[in-house]
Amino acid sequence: MQTLYTVATSDKEQKSQNPEKLLQNHFDQTRSLFTYLIYFLTEVARYAETVAHQRASKHLPTSEDLNVNTKIAGNEVLWKMLEDPGFRHLLASEKPGHLMDRELLRKIYLELVEKEEYKNYISKAERITSEERKILEFILNDMMLANENFVSHVEENFFNWDDDGDMAVQLISGFMQKPSNYDFSKLLSAEKAQFAKGLLNAVLDKDEYLQGIIIPKLKNWDPERIALLDMILMKMGVCEFLYFETIPPKVTINEYIDLAKEYSTQQSGQFVNGILDNIHKDLMKDGKMRKVDYKKN
Repeated sequence: MQTLYTVATSDKEQKSQNPEKLLQNHFDQTRSLFTYLIYFLTEVARYAETVAHQRASKHLPTSEDLNVNTKIAGNEVLWKMLEDPGFRHLLASEKPGHLMDRELLRKIYLELVEKEEYKNYISKAERITSEERKILEFILNDMMLANENFVSHVEENFFNWDDDGDMAVQLISGFMQKPSNYDFSKLLSAEKAQFAKGLLNAVLDKDEYLQGIIIPKLKNWDPERIALLDMILMKMGVCEFLYFETIPPKVTINEYIDLAKEYSTQQSGQFVNGILDNIHKDLMKDGKMRKVDYKKN
């Protein structure tokens, strides 16, 4: 959807860009956001060692200065994440450190150590996997994502935060559940990438054909006055009806209703629902729901 909107609103010079490359850029932006969120999380946990070193280096350190609890920095789940070859490769390629706000990092850590959840965690000498994971989840959800300054920091550096933030957080949750089994090379599976490229190319290649199906259903609506995003979503929906045999029509309709509600106007969900439902019924009645390769149609 984002790529098709970019293509539709681009000037002539931008339109010459490869749409698949634009799509890949969107995937890359999601990966960068995902990498940075994990990186910041791990840096908060490891900041305990920084504080311990700073306090021990004082000219006249107190007993308290010399005994800063650094249990969080040795968190077993944390280190499974940090030592994962795939994640280390992402860190090397993305270089998230250049975006780090060190003052914000310090403040979040200092707020963390005052929380009861943290105090309960460091009070236990043993390391229990569920507890190791739980404290990291607390840092992510309660110390980072619930912090307005952190969210503003992320928004300033990742314009895709509003679109991709929830998905990135879900991916991180999956990574923390089974860090040793996570495959960073497959954040987006080959199957999903192929589907996205196929849908993108289908909408672009069959643009006039799709308009010919949609416009007669608009009745009293002027096609020129329909929200561009609504038209894009309807074209995507009709493409799924015709060319993607594994997707049930109800799933297609529900998906595009949700997208219209989320990204377009207040009336768009109902509007897209009505148009796609009518087109689906006509395609079924006319025996045109063939689900064939769009290039052969």
